[in-house]
Amino acid sequence: MKAIIVERQNGANALKLTDLPAPEPAAGELRVRVRAAAVNRTDIVTREGRSGYAVNPILGVEIAGIVEQAEEGSGFAPGDRVMGLVNGGGYAEYAVMPADRAMKIPAGYTFEQAAAVPEVFLTAYQTLYWIGRLQPGESVLIHAGASGVGTAAIQLAKTLSRAKVIVTAGSREKLDFCENLGADVLINYKEQSFEKEVLAATDGQGVDLILDFVGADYWDKNLESVKKEGRWVLIGILGGIQVEQVNLFALMSKCVQLTGTLLTPRSDDYKARLTADFVREVMPHMAAGEIKPIVDTVFPLEEAMSAQTHMEENRNIGKIVLSVAE
Repeated sequence: MKAIIVERQNGANALKLTDLPAPEPAAGELRVRVRAAAVNRTDIVTREGRSGYAVNPILGVEIAGIVEQAEEGSGFAPGDRVMGLVNGGGYAEYAVMPADRAMKIPAGYTFEQAAAVPEVFLTAYQTLYWIGRLQPGESVLIHAGASGVGTAAIQLAKTLSRAKVIVTAGSREKLDFCENLGADVLINYKEQSFEKEVLAATDGQGVDLILDFVGADYWDKNLESVKKEGRWVLIGILGGIQVEQVNLFALMSKCVQLTGTLLTPRSDDYKARLTADFVREVMPHMAAGEIKPIVDTVFPLEEAMSAQTHMEENRNIGKIVLSVAE
């Protein structure tokens, strides 16, 4: 089968298209003929050798395709259209997926749309609800609102909680897109001080919840933006990992709950439980067209490096997808 592996950490030829044997499913797994795979920040971190947990030589953690092999009693059969998280191996013509992480693709979805669902929507759902405990009518600040996770989080927060959604993004185009998805307050972080805008939009109280993709650069501003006894979930480090002059007392005095998380290194059991909850709580809204995946650009598999570069340059609105097969 055709597959993408890491040749070197950086550069135009960092990723290599090669031929490898198709994987054999273990007990409890499906073998899937991959039709599309999506690109994620974790793929870039893995390529650069910084993840510390990648064991599969083939990149890619989410796919959409057609079941080729399935165990009896798995709930799936050959020919089923599925999407879901994989333990690496997504940038390939075939992949194995734990059956308890597979989700049936909603009617009318293309494989490219389906591939844009698992990682970002499960991450957004996890951070908003499992960790962030967002309640109906609360306020949430979503940084990188036009990113894959951002566009998912906006829709989830509005549809499931009728929350007040405040987003940051770096261009008018991205902010307009967020507004069309339901965002209530739009902040251009390149032109505005987002902490001042957040306080103005919340009567000086701050938000109940922050989804933080940025990390170090936003530490002080996020601390100003979060409400007393609010929640702050760190899910990205686009702005660095080292915070200078941290005032822990300021964090303590506001009684803020700060949680760091990543989805990829979570256990198989955690991902299975999260998937089951997502299918129950969110998939009906997707089937009804109330929540939708946002696809920015589709690249052919052999242009995986160009797809990752597109993400590194922050040019995307929504998901970047690789088309693996027609």
